[in-house]
Amino acid sequence: MKNNKIHSVIGIGIGPFNLGLAALLSPIEDVSAVFFDQVDEFDWHPGLMLDYVTLQTPFLCDCVSMADPTNPYSFLNFLKQSGRLYKFFIRENFYILRKEYNLYCKWVSKQLPSCKFSHRVSSLQYNDGIYEVTVEDIKGNKTDVYYAKKLVLGTGTKPSLPDFISNEMKDYVFHTSNYLSKKEELLNSKSVTIIGSGQSSAEVFYDLLQEKREDLRIEWYTRPDRLFPMEYSKLTLELTSPDFVDYFFNMPSEKRKKMLSNQFAQFKGINYDLINEIYDTLYRMSVGDKKINVKIQPNSELNYIEKKDKRNYKLQFTHVEQNKKFESTSEFVVLGTGYKYVEPNFLQGIKERISRKNNGQFDVKRNYSIGTDANDIFVQNAEIHTHSLISTDLGMGAYRNSYIINQITGREVYKVEKRIAFQDFGVENSEKQTEKPLGVLA
Repeated sequence: MKNNKIHSVIGIGIGPFNLGLAALLSPIEDVSAVFFDQVDEFDWHPGLMLDYVTLQTPFLCDCVSMADPTNPYSFLNFLKQSGRLYKFFIRENFYILRKEYNLYCKWVSKQLPSCKFSHRVSSLQYNDGIYEVTVEDIKGNKTDVYYAKKLVLGTGTKPSLPDFISNEMKDYVFHTSNYLSKKEELLNSKSVTIIGSGQSSAEVFYDLLQEKREDLRIEWYTRPDRLFPMEYSKLTLELTSPDFVDYFFNMPSEKRKKMLSNQFAQFKGINYDLINEIYDTLYRMSVGDKKINVKIQPNSELNYIEKKDKRNYKLQFTHVEQNKKFESTSEFVVLGTGYKYVEPNFLQGIKERISRKNNGQFDVKRNYSIGTDANDIFVQNAEIHTHSLISTDLGMGAYRNSYIINQITGREVYKVEKRIAFQDFGVENSEKQTEKPLGVLA
C-alpha cells in the first residue's frame, strides 16, 4: 500500500531525541512529520529502571524545555497533569527519577499522533528529490510506503560487547542493559562478576549489595586505576554548550580523537553520591568484622572469558600497572561495556546520498546533516566524532533539535543559542593569536 502524501520529514527511531523532535515539530502547522519505531511503546533502558536511580541531568533536559519552555510537552506540564507538581516542588531536587522520566516520555509519545510504534522501517529509496520509506506495520501485518523530503535518523546506540563473547554465553554473560531481567538469578547464584568503570556497572554493584546473601560472592573489576566520579563542576559543564560544539567541530580530526579521550574521563565516570553510597553500604556490611565476600579490583583489563562448564566461567585479566596476568571464575558475568552506534541496514538503499569520511564514518556537517549535496538527511546521537561526546547528553537534545528544525523549515522557528559559556575554548583567528598581550613589553 502506498500513502501518496509527501511529508516534510520522516524520523526513524523514537528515542528521547527523536521524541523531542516530534514534540517540537507538533505546533508547526506547515511541517508534516511522521516517526517510526519497531518497539511496541516508548521504554527507555528498561533493564536498568531501578526505583531509586535519577537522571544525571536536571529536569529541564526534557524533550522541549530548553528549546521552548512554553511547549505543552514539558516535564513540568506532565507533573501538573498527573497531579505531582507540588510533590516535586517540595522535593527540591532538580534530578528526577529515571523511572519518572520514562513515564514522562511515555506520556509525551502517547499524545503525539506523529509517533507510530510497532512500525519497522525495512528499506529506503530516493527518487526525484523524494525519499521512499518502506515500513512494516508489525501488528497490522502489512507494509506501507511513505514519502518525505527529509529524513532524521534517530535509531540510537546498541549495547556493545567484547568480540570474545559468544552467543552461547548469553544466559550467563550479558550486558548491564539486561540486568533487571536477570537480577533474581544473580541473587540466587553463588558468584557474580561485574566488569566496567561507568555508572551502569556501579548501579548494578550497588543494587546487588542491597539484597546480597552472605555466601554470594560479588567481584567488580575496572580498567582505570580508580573508581572516578563524573566531573560535574559548573565550568566543566560549560562543555555541554554550543560554544564547545563549535570549537570541537572546527578542530582537526586527529585532535578531536585526543580530545574525546579526555571527555570520556570527564563524563563517563560514576555519580559522586553513588560512589559514597557504595562505600557506606560496604562499611555497614562489615560492622562486627563480618566477612562481606566482596572484591573490588581496579587496574584490571579483561582479556577474555572462557566457559569452563555449564555454570562456571573463567575470566583472564591483566593488571594494567603491574603488567601481570591473573584469573578469576564466576557463575555470572555482567558487562558494563557501554554502547555504540550501529548503522541500520536500510541505509544501503540510499548509500550514494550519504557523505562519509575516509574511515567510513558519517561526514556530519555542523548542522547535523550527512547528505552529499543537500541538507536532507540528519542524525541524532551519531556524531560524537564530529560534535564531541556531549552529543549523547540529554541536555543538548533540544538544542540539536532546534538546529535541525530551523534547517528543515529554512527559517528560525526556535532560537538557537550561539554563546552561553563564560569561558573561551579557543581564539577566533590567527590575528588574534599574534596580538601582543596587555602588560607585556615589546
